[in-house]
Amino acid sequence: MEIGSLRHLVQDRAGTGPEHHDPQLRGRVYGIPFERVWSEALRLAGGGLRGWAILRADDQDGRIQAEAVRLLSRAVDDVEIRICLDHNAQTRVDLTSRSRTQRPDLGANRRRILNFLREMDVRLGVASP
Repeated sequence: MEIGSLRHLVQDRAGTGPEHHDPQLRGRVYGIPFERVWSEALRLAGGGLRGWAILRADDQDGRIQAEAVRLLSRAVDDVEIRICLDHNAQTRVDLTSRSRTQRPDLGANRRRILNFLREMDVRLGVASP
C-alpha cells in the first residue's frame, strides 16, 4: 500500500466535493427532487444510522448538522450534510465529518461518509457509482 493511500488514516476529518482526488468522496448527484433526498437524509442522520443524532436542520439552507458516536471508542464526531441543487437542477449531496478531539481518526470519518452515501443510494433506489 502506498503512503498516499494511507493519508486518510492520520487525518481528523473527511469531506466530499465534486473535484475530490478520491472518486468515492466526490459526493452524490441525484436526478431526484430535493424534498425526497432531504427527507431520506433526515431519516438517516436522525437515527437511521447507528450512533447518529441530528443537532440542527435547515431545509432553506440545505444543511443538516449532526453528531455521530464511534462505536468502539465512544468518541463523538461532528457531521455536516449539505444538500442543494446544482447548475443542472440535480440534487447534490456533500458531507464533512470531523473528529472533535482533533486526533487522527484512523479513517473513521471517511468510512462514516461512505456508509452514509451507500445508505442514501439504497434508500433512493439508485446504483452506487
